[in-house]
This record gives sequence, C-alpha cells and structure tokens, in this order.
Amino acid sequence: MTRVYKLRFALATLIFLLAFGVRVLTWHDTRLEVGKVQSAVVADYHRVAELLRAGGVSSFLSSSSPLADLNNLGHPPGYSFLIASVYSLKHSDTAVQFAQITADSLSAVLIFLIVAELFPLTAGVVAGLLAAFSPQFAWNSVLLLPDSISVLPILLAIYLLARGLQKPRVINFLIVGALIGLSCWLRANAMLLTIFFAVSVPLLVRSESQNASRMLANRRQDAGAPFKWRFALAVVCGTLLIILPLTIRNAIVCHRFIPLSLGAGQTLLEGIADYDKEGKFGIPNTDMGIMKQEADLYQRPDYYGTLFNPDGVERERARLSRGFAIIRSHPFWFAGVIAKRASSMVRLERARLISTDPGITHPFGSFDQMQPDSYKTPQRMLAEGAVATQQARASLIADGSWLEVAGDESNYGAQFSAPIETLKQNTDYVLTVPVKMTTGRMRVNATSPNGKVYSSAVVETVESIAAEDQPIQRIDLTFVARQRDQLKIVLNNEASSPAHPVVRVGPVGLYALGPARFLWTRYPRFLIHAIQKIYLTAVILPLAIIGLLLVVFRKQSAALVILSIVPVYFFCVQSAVHTEYRYVLAVDYFLFAFAGIAVMTAGQVTTKAFKKRA
Repeated sequence: MTRVYKLRFALATLIFLLAFGVRVLTWHDTRLEVGKVQSAVVADYHRVAELLRAGGVSSFLSSSSPLADLNNLGHPPGYSFLIASVYSLKHSDTAVQFAQITADSLSAVLIFLIVAELFPLTAGVVAGLLAAFSPQFAWNSVLLLPDSISVLPILLAIYLLARGLQKPRVINFLIVGALIGLSCWLRANAMLLTIFFAVSVPLLVRSESQNASRMLANRRQDAGAPFKWRFALAVVCGTLLIILPLTIRNAIVCHRFIPLSLGAGQTLLEGIADYDKEGKFGIPNTDMGIMKQEADLYQRPDYYGTLFNPDGVERERARLSRGFAIIRSHPFWFAGVIAKRASSMVRLERARLISTDPGITHPFGSFDQMQPDSYKTPQRMLAEGAVATQQARASLIADGSWLEVAGDESNYGAQFSAPIETLKQNTDYVLTVPVKMTTGRMRVNATSPNGKVYSSAVVETVESIAAEDQPIQRIDLTFVARQRDQLKIVLNNEASSPAHPVVRVGPVGLYALGPARFLWTRYPRFLIHAIQKIYLTAVILPLAIIGLLLVVFRKQSAALVILSIVPVYFFCVQSAVHTEYRYVLAVDYFLFAFAGIAVMTAGQVTTKAFKKRA
C-alpha cells in the first residue's frame, strides 16, 4: 500500500469513527422517541418483516401467502428483508438502528472518497467531516425507516463511476447499475436514476476507440460513440438485473404489472394537495383523506381503511390519471410547484442537535410501579401557572379533571406554563403528561426557569376523529437534570392549522429514576453540539454555490457531471411528486461535497496570502 493510500485509509477510518460516534450519541438521545416517528409506516415494514420470518423466502414467492396482499406493496420489500435478517440474529430494533448507523457512517466515508478522487484530499476531508457531524444524517440514521440506508448504494455507485473512468470496463458499469437497483429495493425514489447515470456515462468515458480516432480521423464518428454507449447500456442492464426479479415476482404472485411497489399515484395526489392551499382541486393531502374520498366517490365502503386492497392497481391508475389531468390543465402552476420543491431540496432539514446532556440510562418502564416525586393536579397547575399571552386562555373543564389550554393565532410561542418540582442534580427523570388534543397541534416542554428545554414532544389531533372523541395520549418526557433547577411544564403552539389549538392536560407526574450515568459524555457532546450549530442553510448553501461555481469556471467538466448526477435527478424527478426531507437525503451529501471544495479553495488562498506576507 502506497503512502497516499495509507493516508486515505487513515482519514477514512477517522471519518467513520467520528460519524459512528455522533450517530451513537444521537441514538442515545432519541432511542425512546424514534418509534413515534412515522409509526404507521414503521408498522408496515415490521409487519412484512414478521411475515417473511414466519414463512421464509418461499412465502414471498407464493401467491397464497399473506405477502401477496397488495397492502404489503406500499413500499419495496428491501427494508423489510433487512429487518427480518437482523431479527434472525437479534430480535431488536436497536440492532436494526445500529446496522443503519454503520451504513450511514460508511456513507460519510464514501463522500470523502468521491471528492478526494476528483479534487485535492483537503476537499474530501471537509466533505467527509461535514457528513460525519451532520445532525440531519445522524437523526435519519436512527429512524426505523429506509431513507438513510438507501443512500449508501447510490454513493457507492458514484464512487465506482469516478474510479472507473480511467480504465472503463463493462463489469464496473454493470455493478454501478446494480447498486442503483439495490437502492430501489429499499426506496423506490431512485427508480429512474439509472437513466441519468446512463446519459452521463458517454459524457465521461474516454474510450480507447476515441484515442485511436485522433490518429484515424476518418473513423472518428464510427468508433467512439458505440463504445461509449456500450457502458451506458451496461448501467441500465445492471439496474434491470436487480429490479426485474421483483417485477416478475409481483406479476406472478399478484397477477399485476408492478415494477417495484404501489404508491406513486397516492404520493402524486398528496403532493398536489400540499400546494393547493385553496382546495380548488378537491384532493385530500393525507392517506386517510384519499381513502375516505375514494370510498365515497366509488360507493365502496371497503376502500376506506386501506390504500391498495381491494383494487389497488386500478385505484393507483385512477389516482395517476387524476393527477396527470390536473397537471395538463394547469401546467404553469405545476411548473411552479416543481420549482418550489426543487428549491426546498437545497435547504437543510431543521434536525435535532445532539444534547449537551446525556439521555437517561435507567429502564424506561420502571417508573410505572413507582410513586411520583411530584404530582400536580389540573387545579394546582391552573392556580400556580399562568398564560403567556393575552389571547391564550386556561381553565378547568366542568368536572375539574382536565386543564384546558387554548392557544392564540401564532404559529409558535409559549401559551401556558406551570412549575412542577425542584430537580435533583445529575438524576434521570421522567415527566408523564396525559393530554387530549381537541383541535390543532401543540408542543409539550419540560424546561428550566431560564428557558432551557430538557425534553419536549409534539401532540396533535388524530385525523378523522371528532374533537369530543379524541383519544387520551400519555406523553413521557425523559431527561437528565444537570443541576437543581425548578422544573416547569410549558405548552407551545406548534404550527397549528387551524389557529387557536386547544389541548386538555391531566394530572402530571414527575418520577426520579436514579443517578444519571455516562456524564463524561457531556464533554464530547458539548463540542459536537457547537459544531452542529453551523448546519444551517444560510451557512452551507452559499458555500455549496461557491464550490459549484469554482468547478464550472475551472471547466472541471467530469467532476461537475459526477457530482451533479444525483442532485439533478432529484430536482427533475422527485420534485414532480410529494417530497419530504428524508426522501432527498442524498442531495445533502453533494451539497457538502461542493462546500468542501469551497472551503479547500479558501484555505489555499489564505495559505498563499500568508506565504506572500512572510
């Protein structure tokens, strides 16, 4: 191993360890609450995984298996296969999360290697470190969803593409295509990405036939192009080799042509509804809303409650037709929607930063058999607390069992607060808050007197349930008390629509679980927390734009194409349908890549200036 490769290996190892450490700390902070994120989607993946474990792979290929139910085709099966594989070794969601943490840490290494392949090593190191410390990547890596892990094959495909340009071989491009297909097994978002790769390959590859054509001018047009397009075809074939088995399986088992999964029509309609603020198209923006509308529209009560069974394929085609009809009749409006979605992809998600204090380490369920250290009834909270604005109000309901708080018209901001108890230093706590939302959405916070938020959770109404029938939800806020503070409960508005959210709060209990552990992690947590504060769109996006312009002005066309394939794909394709930050995580890696180029250039300029002065 040469000195250069030894240095790259050492840097790659360092970036992996840093990324892994950041993600482990994020997991420790959030492990008790990530199960509440997209819980219905997570339940779908787990249900399919359990069916796979119960019936084996053979059940996946059987038309009589429960896996043949179209409701199990709302997502590609790759993530469920991953869960089933991990469960066969250790039946634990924590094991799944650590598999994802490892994969996401490798993604940080890959963006380092990609940039280092195209630019000086410094640019790669900066890009890798940005990915390693990213709170956006760390947060998504611990969610029980495939969004984070599906990026790894895409980045590996980009790396192999960058490495394979000097000595192009068909097998390398087959592998590139296969990696894109592997990503599609995890998430269907990249289904058309192979076309963008295939179109880019002829722009990048310098084939031997092209070199020969310089000496044989009369054969220039005959030799080069077919040779280049052979590699492009290899990319497409590699993807099809991975995807076609799933398409064939769906045709045999479900008796329908389903390339990967269902859901394109549903997401297209919901994406249109998100931007139809006036509701002129009459499209619901939620799954439940679409199911209810279809049940009424087709006079099929059995449509309500499931998206894809019965008649899932037909319903999906009808949704696509309806969506395309709106697009055809309002092309300029939809072009504006695409532009807005594309621009949103270059904004960083407002992700949770690593806490400067460690999470609790005591068993979470142990407090159910304990007596609370403090118990505040609605009457006491009303007597000791206060509303925060003139428009907010707080009162007891008729029987006194609930404290009802109505917020003002603001999107955010405190509405009501009440003291709970004085905390013991360096102790694990759980604050239990029974709540019942009547309208809108609010955030429940456990805070110190100076406004430090120990823990918080958002509570919202359950769709399609009347206000008087809303369920009681118990919010468990866990935290470590760093010092002897007076704990307060604070209720905030949380971007509620309609305005004036209303919540009812029952008796609040505070439980001390015991002395906190891993307090030494406060030192690395403090450093990482400080670094993660720079992960703002206002900081990263200008750097990425500067890096992009540097590549363009320096006419580094190969690097520009390689680093632009994935972002351009998501800008052009994903922007046409419903988009969330987690769907487009891959774009952030390339923002960090361009930012790394800008930082490297700034360093070079600064170094030269100092040398001249010296």
